Amino acid sequence: MAADRQALSAVLITLDCVRSLRPTLESLAFCDEIIVVDSGSTDGTSELATSLGARVITESWRGFGPQKQFAIDQAGNDWVLCVDSDEIVSETLRLSIEAALIAPAYKAYEFPRCNRFLGRYLRHGEGYPDLSLRLFHRKHARWSDDVVHEKVITLDVVGQLKGDLLHHSEENIESYLAKQNRYTTLAADAMLAEGVEVSFSKLFLSPGFRFIKFYVLRGGWMDGLPGLIHILIGCFNSFAKYAKHFELVRRGQES
Repeated sequence: MAADRQALSAVLITLDCVRSLRPTLESLAFCDEIIVVDSGSTDGTSELATSLGARVITESWRGFGPQKQFAIDQAGNDWVLCVDSDEIVSETLRLSIEAALIAPAYKAYEFPRCNRFLGRYLRHGEGYPDLSLRLFHRKHARWSDDVVHEKVITLDVVGQLKGDLLHHSEENIESYLAKQNRYTTLAADAMLAEGVEVSFSKLFLSPGFRFIKFYVLRGGWMDGLPGLIHILIGCFNSFAKYAKHFELVRRGQES
């Protein structure tokens, strides 16, 4: 640890992510400890994490928000940096984090997340800046209980840091779509549990509004063909989660 900054714990959750994990953990080498909470990997994820100096804890899956909060609770330091197993802390972001922790002006910080998709970092539209609150004092912030689309909750003013968190999305379209299919199912289940009502207009108009907002107004078209494919999949996700919710409601009415 740098003698003049607050101690920092890096925290992440994993499941069968050995292919993407090494650069993630290597980018976290500046942290004072790395906590990996694994939910049953069989591909060597835990072994790789241990070999790179992380403390690995095995915990059954609780849902994204609860699992991440459990991981936070295992940290040995109050300042925590939360990353996913396919994200890399850029050098600029590392320097910003270390500078901020010398004399923290805030209890929580957000910074841009830059998504890499089909070999290209998306710098416009839906893919950027994608501000993410990932660095915080754990007595002043926590992960929400959402099983999907989880977020960090804090009542404090949030500072902003320079430098990107590089997110390496699935390069293979088939696996990327499979992941999106799981997420939209979880989102539909969550909407049903919360009693959310889905109208025809929301089902029909949500994908179109999403396309106009991110591809046209926010310049997603400047990210070329990868940007177009990315937003079209995102628009379909908007449709799919509402369609799945409709199906769940219909099944409930028929049972």
